[in-house]
Amino acid sequence: MAGFEKIKPELDALGVKIVAASVDPIDKAKEVAAELSFPVGYGVTRAMADQLGSWWEERRSIIQPSEFLVAADGKVRSATYSSGPIGRVEPSDVVKLVNFYDKQAAQKK
Repeated sequence: MAGFEKIKPELDALGVKIVAASVDPIDKAKEVAAELSFPVGYGVTRAMADQLGSWWEERRSIIQPSEFLVAADGKVRSATYSSGPIGRVEPSDVVKLVNFYDKQAAQKK
């Protein structure tokens, strides 16, 4: 999440809003959110992970990385799932992806 915080001005300029969520209880989520300028949800459950189609790790009762780029119209433009800690979307890749979609949209006009 620190990587997204670091490039937040660039994401803001593109109109990208960042939201995060965790299985952590509210007190732990508040600790994490204290160093961020975007919202961090808490208390993600197995049922929520199932609704998202995310990988739930039974051993530690955690959701593995599940990242979505949602357009202004509410449609999911990109979804990335991981079955472990490797495979998270890099913040710089979000910038590239948004620029790509914006370029495609401009070409259709």
